[in-house]
Amino acid sequence: MRPVIGITTYVEPATWGVWHDLPTALLPHDYVAAVQAAGGRAVLLPPDDLDADVVRVLDGLVLSGGADVGPELYGSEPGPLTVTRPDRDSAELLLARAALEADLPILGVCRGMQLLAVAAGGSLHQHLPDVVGHEGHRPAPAVYGRQEATFAPGSRIAALMGDDRFVQCYHHQGVTDAGSLMISGRTDDGTVEAIEDPARAFVLGVQWHPEVVRDKRLFGALVGAAAVRDPMG
Repeated sequence: MRPVIGITTYVEPATWGVWHDLPTALLPHDYVAAVQAAGGRAVLLPPDDLDADVVRVLDGLVLSGGADVGPELYGSEPGPLTVTRPDRDSAELLLARAALEADLPILGVCRGMQLLAVAAGGSLHQHLPDVVGHEGHRPAPAVYGRQEATFAPGSRIAALMGDDRFVQCYHHQGVTDAGSLMISGRTDDGTVEAIEDPARAFVLGVQWHPEVVRDKRLFGALVGAAAVRDPMG
């Protein structure tokens, strides 16, 4: 059987057919296609903060991108450009912490990496251009930025990426402090591009969007870790 990979979803107004602006649990299909291409079975997880019991039936977890993580979760006041989704925050923070406790293989993408950092006790920059002095990480609406990253020697992300240093990103927030996780990748301007936990089977967060290019290195590593995981310990 294919490993079951849960993917967190957005809740946004959506329009299709005769239906307009309905609150909808949705996700760019790139995430599903990337999991499938890597050999996994994708299962979509809408926000649900009643419990994190779903972790028991998953083999792996993708924390997907989306809106900004609520600053109150890391002890800050919201800035003027911060846009949050509290329903996602409460549900996904509960899910991330339960997954970490269960040593479930986790891949965090963009917002998902930031959520992982917060779950591990870290904090975020709320608007990167104020810190790095440019808009290169989100150059225009719906336009990905192209950044060159440097990865820590011996890290998981360095092994996965090899000589490939260029990533495509779309974000205006970033990790300041990764908490108990290790920062394993940065761009030249100091922006954190990758975090991980070497002590766990597979916990990796990346600030860029590997799902867009169906990156089998990252999604394959997640599915591979999920395939050999022993749910009984």
